[in-house]
Amino acid sequence: MNRLGFFLLIATVFLLIDIYVYQAVRVVSRSLSDNGQRVVTFIYWGITVVSLVTYIVMQLIPPDSVGRVTRSMIWAAILIPYFSKFFAVLVLLIDDIFRLLRWIVSLFYRPDVQEAVNDTAQKTIPATNTIPRSEFLMKTALIAGTVPLVGFTYGILSGAHDYRIRRIKLPLKNLPAGFDGLKIAQISDIHSGSFFNKTAVKGGVEMLMREKPDVTFFTGDLVNNTADEVKNYIDIFNKVKAPLGVYSTLGNHDYGNYYQWPSAQAKQQNLNNLIAAHKEMGWDILMDEHRILSAGGDKIAILGVQNLGFGPAALKRGNLAKAYQGTKEYPVKLLLSHDPTHWDAEVRPQYPDIDVQFSGHTHGAQFGVEIAGVQWSPCQYFYRQWAGLYQEGEQRLYVNRGYGYIGYPGRVGILPEITIFELQKA
Repeated sequence: MNRLGFFLLIATVFLLIDIYVYQAVRVVSRSLSDNGQRVVTFIYWGITVVSLVTYIVMQLIPPDSVGRVTRSMIWAAILIPYFSKFFAVLVLLIDDIFRLLRWIVSLFYRPDVQEAVNDTAQKTIPATNTIPRSEFLMKTALIAGTVPLVGFTYGILSGAHDYRIRRIKLPLKNLPAGFDGLKIAQISDIHSGSFFNKTAVKGGVEMLMREKPDVTFFTGDLVNNTADEVKNYIDIFNKVKAPLGVYSTLGNHDYGNYYQWPSAQAKQQNLNNLIAAHKEMGWDILMDEHRILSAGGDKIAILGVQNLGFGPAALKRGNLAKAYQGTKEYPVKLLLSHDPTHWDAEVRPQYPDIDVQFSGHTHGAQFGVEIAGVQWSPCQYFYRQWAGLYQEGEQRLYVNRGYGYIGYPGRVGILPEITIFELQKA
């Protein structure tokens, strides 16, 4: 099957979903006047036609003919309603399965019609093969479809840029006195190619700077695919400053692996341009390197590796041994490594003197629940460490929930994060 045929098949599936859900819309709206029912029908099928036509057009036009942000919003407008209708379909299927079972039973057991009328309180099987749909289940189906639609729409309008500051104390056994109370800020997964509200992005940076961190870490994924995505945001992120420096590293998206390049040279040039963007913003990008911080005569090491992933979306480009070389003498070592799977795979087994690994990558799936100590996201079925602070012995891992977003242009429950750490002498 060619590409166009595949997407026409998907469009047909979407149309069948619309037809199926419309049965519930028709039942629920029958209490309206004739004109009211016609208006509901016109709106429902009008939206369906626009969605399906837009879906097909998006397959026919060249990808670069629509801007990245516009394309993302169009796909969200198409896919979120169908994702929501899927839940309505599940409820309708329950109703239809019961109706089918009742019909099968009625083939073998058909009580006298008059008896059924006289004894309706005890009637369990209809007297005829005509089994009306349950209006209660129809309403339930529409509610089941409406809740995710409203939730995911709100996640775009509000959640995408609802930055939250999380404060974490990090007690370290070997912390030198000169670094007791050191304030570290971390942001991760900016994904600048997804942004649609530059003012809100700027507001998040202003929130970070009001915290007055001593040092700032950025743990990868500055862009989705291409270095030019960050061009319009350099004048915002170059405002991220700290007295002891801003240190950054690369994530899996920064290498351009999810983009069709005309040549290997073009792909490498894109990576060079991205590294140059870090430097233009005043960020010290660590490419399997380390830096030494000094305070009051004391010193600690900051290590940064290129992406080292050992789980979903695994991409191994870094060299921790190279970054570690020359740091053994320092009492505290802080590691910037984008993918949290690196911690269990290499850091803990082989480098027990690396005190804290700072990561991102997961975004917490941009969807989940974090209320009153309850923490859940589908992300946890793919990543052992997916959001927040983890500890094994004296070693710690922090997984930042991310500053930006990718794919779905919003967040529900798992909000964008700016983390503020305070180092303490344990």
